[in-house]
Parts: sequence; C-alpha cells; structure tokens
Amino acid sequence: MLPFKEVNPDTQVCCRSIFLSDWHLGARAANPAAILAALRSLKAEQIFLVGDILDIWHGGRVHWPETAEEILAELRRKARGGTEITYLPGNHDAALRNGAEAPDGGWEIRNELVHEAADGRKYLVIHGDQCDNRLFRQHFMTRLGSRLDCALRWMDGLYRKGFSLSREQRTPVEWIIATSNKLMSTGYIFDHKALALAEDAGADGVICGHSHKPAMRDWNGKTFANCGDWVDGMTAVIETFDGTLELLDYSPVANAIWAETFGSEETLAGVTG
Repeated sequence: MLPFKEVNPDTQVCCRSIFLSDWHLGARAANPAAILAALRSLKAEQIFLVGDILDIWHGGRVHWPETAEEILAELRRKARGGTEITYLPGNHDAALRNGAEAPDGGWEIRNELVHEAADGRKYLVIHGDQCDNRLFRQHFMTRLGSRLDCALRWMDGLYRKGFSLSREQRTPVEWIIATSNKLMSTGYIFDHKALALAEDAGADGVICGHSHKPAMRDWNGKTFANCGDWVDGMTAVIETFDGTLELLDYSPVANAIWAETFGSEETLAGVTG
C-alpha cells in the first residue's frame, strides 16, 4: 500500500512545491473538472507540470470543454500572484520541446531541471519518456497510443451509458485498458533508468510522471517519485515546507464531482471517456 494522503473536496493544500503530470487536456480521457477543483484549493510557491499536460497534437478530435480553459486561467492567476510555474513537456506534448505554439498557462517551458528541496536534497525533474526504448520514443507510437486510447474510452462511455453504471463499477473495456497498460509496464526497469539519469545530473533522486503509476520508493538512498496521472489515478507529489516529499490522492475530489454532476455530457466525457 502506497503512503497516500487523501485530499477531500473541502481540503486546502498548502505546500512549498507540487508536481503534477499527465493531465492529457485535449484528450477524451481527461478530467478537467477534477483538475480545476484541485488547483483552486491549492496554495504553492512552485508548481511543476511534469509532462503530458496538454494532449492536442494527437491528430484526432481535440476535446476542450470550458473547464479546460478555466484551468489555464487559474494557472495564469496563480502566476500573477507570485507562484512559479514550470512546464516540462512529455511525449504527448513533445511539440513544446521544439517551440510549438500552445495555449498560455503562465508557465516557463523547460525540458528538464534539478530542483533543490527545502532540506537541501536535489531531484531531477523529467517527464520520464526519456527512459523508454527507442521504438516507444517515436512520435508515431505516441499518436497511435492516443488514438487507441480515445477509441477505447469512447466505447467505455457508451457501455456505461447503456448499462447506467456508477464510476466505481468496472467495465470490460476498462479491463482491456488496464491489461494493455500492464503489458506495456517495464516494472522497476523504469525506476532504475530514471535514477541513472538523476545520478548523471548529480541529484539525490528523480520526480517524474509518464507511467501513470504513482510511486514513492527508495533505492539505495536515492528517491524515485512518480506523480501518477489525472486520467484514472488523480494523484500528485508535493514537497512540504521542510522538504519532505508526499503522495496526495485526489480521488475523493473526483468522486464528489462525479456524484454532483453524474450523467452530464461533460462529466461522462471527462471521467469515463
């Protein structure tokens, strides 16, 4: 069991830094309402967006509800208020690494960086696709994965509507998605590749995303932290004011939004695809 701290809808999160990854805004599977609620209840000195935040270059239909625009407005508001926001692109938003235009979120674009925590420990911050083998780093593989995921989420949404299922009830399509993700998993190989990059950068650990699997592990004194995602997991990594890293679980926030607006087109598109 991972040491998650649950965040309830009425909880105000105050921290030195927060690391968020894999929002996939623009994709069918995104959950912009939950992301917006989390941002509005957040007070942080630094926000690190650790890749795959925007997913608008996949070649298919872009799903961009009003809540997605409100997320960008909230980020700009925080930036004006003094919060430092850094965006580190991943494989689904790799176009930003090459200077592609994107909606304004008040952020600075960096490919990677070394973050020094309040306790003096240093962490390499990267999305994590840098640890994939050469084949999976090809852009056509990212686009293929996006289109397949979109189709499966669409089928899942139809199944849920047809059988009036709640968010907690799993569907056969979800089983297919979960099985596919498991087959693609490289286990702890991903950890060790990421930590090798951290060692090369002179850091004490790594904070990443990409795998959609939240984690907080120690490997021979080196820290591996994965933010998770906001498609299915709703998790984040924070740095407290004393430099401690913690995993937050925002599932209660997403569940409350689902319960409040169950059945609306936007919610079904965002939560179930």
